[in-house]
Amino acid sequence: MTLMTTSTGGPPLSDAARSAWGKTDRTGAAPVGWLPLWRHLADSADVAGRLWEHWLSPAVRRRIADELPGGDKDGRTLAVFLAGVHDIGKATPAFAIQSQPYARRMHDRGLTFQAPLIEADRRFAPHAAAGHVVLADWLNDQGWADPHPYAVVVGGHHGVPPTDELLQGVQSRPYLLGDPAWQDVQRELLAWMAERSGAGDRLTDWDQAPLSQPVQAALTGLVITADWIASDEELFPYLLAGTDDDRLRLGWDHLALPTPWTPAPTPHGVDELFAARFDLPPGAAPRPVQRTVAELAETMPAPGMMIVEAAMGEGKTEAALAAAEILARRTSASGCYLALPTRATSDAMFGRMLSWLQRLPDADTGRGERDVRLAHGKAALNPEYDRLRHRPLPSGIAQDAGGTDLGVHAWFAGGKRALLSSFVVGTIDQLLFAALRSKHLVLRHLGLAGKVVIIDEAHAYDVFMGRFLDRALQWLGGYGVPVVVLSATLPAQRRAELMEAYDRGRLGPPPKPGWRDRGKPKIDPYAPLRTDLRYPLVTVSAAERGATATTCADSGRGATVQLHRLDDDPAALADLLRERLADGGCALVVRNTVARVQQTAADLRASLGPDTPVAVAHSRFMAVDRAAKDRWLRETFGPPGTAARPHRHVVVASQVAEQSLDIDFDLLVTDLAPVDLILQRIGRLHRHSRTGRAARLTTPTCWITGADWTTEPPQPVPGSRRVYQTSALLRAAAVLLPHLDGEALRLPADIAPLTQAAYGDTPVGPPAWQPAMAEAQARAEEETTAKSLKADGFRLAEPGEPGASLINWLTGGVGNPDERTARGHVRDTDGETLDVLLLVRTPDGLVVPPWIDGGGAAVPTGSVPRWPLPRQIARCTLPLPRTMTAPEVIDDVIAALEQRIDLSAWQDSAWLAGELVLDVDTDGTATVAGFALHYDPHEGLRVERAA
Repeated sequence: MTLMTTSTGGPPLSDAARSAWGKTDRTGAAPVGWLPLWRHLADSADVAGRLWEHWLSPAVRRRIADELPGGDKDGRTLAVFLAGVHDIGKATPAFAIQSQPYARRMHDRGLTFQAPLIEADRRFAPHAAAGHVVLADWLNDQGWADPHPYAVVVGGHHGVPPTDELLQGVQSRPYLLGDPAWQDVQRELLAWMAERSGAGDRLTDWDQAPLSQPVQAALTGLVITADWIASDEELFPYLLAGTDDDRLRLGWDHLALPTPWTPAPTPHGVDELFAARFDLPPGAAPRPVQRTVAELAETMPAPGMMIVEAAMGEGKTEAALAAAEILARRTSASGCYLALPTRATSDAMFGRMLSWLQRLPDADTGRGERDVRLAHGKAALNPEYDRLRHRPLPSGIAQDAGGTDLGVHAWFAGGKRALLSSFVVGTIDQLLFAALRSKHLVLRHLGLAGKVVIIDEAHAYDVFMGRFLDRALQWLGGYGVPVVVLSATLPAQRRAELMEAYDRGRLGPPPKPGWRDRGKPKIDPYAPLRTDLRYPLVTVSAAERGATATTCADSGRGATVQLHRLDDDPAALADLLRERLADGGCALVVRNTVARVQQTAADLRASLGPDTPVAVAHSRFMAVDRAAKDRWLRETFGPPGTAARPHRHVVVASQVAEQSLDIDFDLLVTDLAPVDLILQRIGRLHRHSRTGRAARLTTPTCWITGADWTTEPPQPVPGSRRVYQTSALLRAAAVLLPHLDGEALRLPADIAPLTQAAYGDTPVGPPAWQPAMAEAQARAEEETTAKSLKADGFRLAEPGEPGASLINWLTGGVGNPDERTARGHVRDTDGETLDVLLLVRTPDGLVVPPWIDGGGAAVPTGSVPRWPLPRQIARCTLPLPRTMTAPEVIDDVIAALEQRIDLSAWQDSAWLAGELVLDVDTDGTATVAGFALHYDPHEGLRVERAA
């Protein structure tokens, strides 16, 4: 047997071991047509070492190191070793046979196999699972009692940990792993990498250190990252010349990953911190809730969770960012993830995050690098984000005028890598995906594990989403991730549930009562959270289970609001607005469905005439029109000084006006909705101090409609009952009844009492209402149970007991879904969500809608449109309504759209592949699968059943 040394000068490898192939060049472009397995393993190990030292968050390093006897040094050694053996399953007949020329080369060196048998059964031994078995057997030979928490990192390096069934299938077919000659090569490569990485001297100690599931997941994510980098032929070409050091240096320098942010010491004092990080008005000081949040962030257990409840407009976002900086410094986190309810709110927050980052110093490099990401399916359409994506520097990092390097690193561009950037703003879905059993889940976990997570608008997530959120919080607690939760209207019961979920991950499940506990009352450490009605309120984790809640003064920006009933009659609404806006003013009418928005706007235009302009705002607009609509709302009805406010105007809106838009109206009319959402809508009423309001509008007044107020209890309109549970609507009416009967609503003082009463267990409302409310409550409980069971169908299990491996972790999951499909699994919908691209058909062919910037351009369908036309087309994405995506019709709708235009030529476009096109005529109309559609840039999409 001929022995040859590697270029590292390490232990010699036999000719047989060196003949094992790891990669082949299917393009034929590489100077060498293959890459030996040992070479790829060495590359991956070396990259893992660099990732550990120069990219991985110190918080993740510490989380891994804490479970190993040798601390950080052991953590690096283990990461390098596991990356260096991740493909050991390729040294098997089941893998080698895939390339006949290289399999014959191995055969000539004694690695023989029965080709027909291997070909027939090789599917039973994918190389990741084979590697798991090979490594586990080798560790068993070293005397290990349970090697699986380590071996599963190899078994899961293709994104899905193996199942027991898969591993048993490999073990029951030993011929797929090879005869003794193959086993010698496998052991040789493992021993070589153990010595090369320094793991050989640590194996005995590691056997006594079972890894937790969070650490297994983090290590798997790190190994996948190292493997992907080492597999990039531009970084690590198929060349065998040169030293390991030179190869690593050239590849790593070309990749140029940003270094993790190291939080600098915060300025001394809360006033100084806020002045340094945010645009405060001259002479302004942090508001009381901001001061309380910053002070508690310095003293609360870290890691831990903070829940901030304060009124709309109190500066919760700035408070959360200040807390994130403090908690990052205390926990060695090196980034932040801000989760918001929608794409629109995420887009709005992205600019605010960039402003904050420009003022955020780095302890090691001063201003430092900031790699950022906007994480949702239409992020590329955000102008600020798109500008950062297309800076020309090789690293993808571009220096901002403020002195901080802001950019989007090209290597993190893929959807699976969305959370690996340091600073990320995205929809809540990206966080909920961390609790969805799906392929490459470990990469999401790795990205979150090194950050502070901020969850905004926590009240906006329903029971179904809440199940995924609770499980995500358990895993965040397991990783030691600090979490900040924000809400203006959070039910006390939900407050307790969120804290308990986080603690189950942070501290493990509560101990089961023993025989000594028999007869003793069960102590619930979260009980105080369920009854605390103080407001504003900041709740933080305790050292053990439970929490500490602190109240503070409000900012003095309170208001007294008058509430009134209004019949659900178009004439009544028109009369009210005609009378109240006689001397001018701006009114907001909020409806619970888009259909009611559109119908109400049409009725008001007919009744009020041209002297009272009526506009609409809802979700059924093209992306580019929706962005323009949001921008118009902020500029027209925003804070004083932002734009010339119209003398008289009415905006009829859906729930898009409910949150994260800084808009201010003189008068509000809203459909009956759950009480927390009504309070959110009231937050748009007299939001800013403003001179010059008409005399009829000087008192903040809200009319509640969308119900028949003559019945006992009131009967919400059908559309509202489709959107919200009837029980929540009736309980909202019940708790608001005193205010509808004349008692003024005090903000923020009444926010907590109303929210807690509406979501509590105590009966509310008059006796005559109780039978109907009890019936509605029973239906709501049935729906809640059904939704919980449905969510659990694809929900990740909570972190297991210490030593439990990730085997079977993703069994029965959703596979490898795209973002749209995954979103459908974490949100409770009656059907799928479906977006289309809206184009206009003219006698000369399809064109980009003429009314948008750059519109009117001809759109070819027989070829890929030339740049920048694909981006223009992508901006025309339009969500179809639920009536067209319900399970019983969606297949017909998709088939009808596919038959309208042959778009096969677009499949080579990164922007347009897989998209559906809705072509409307020059009047904006089309008929699809029995639906009559009409699109107007000012009114959005109308859909009716075709006659």
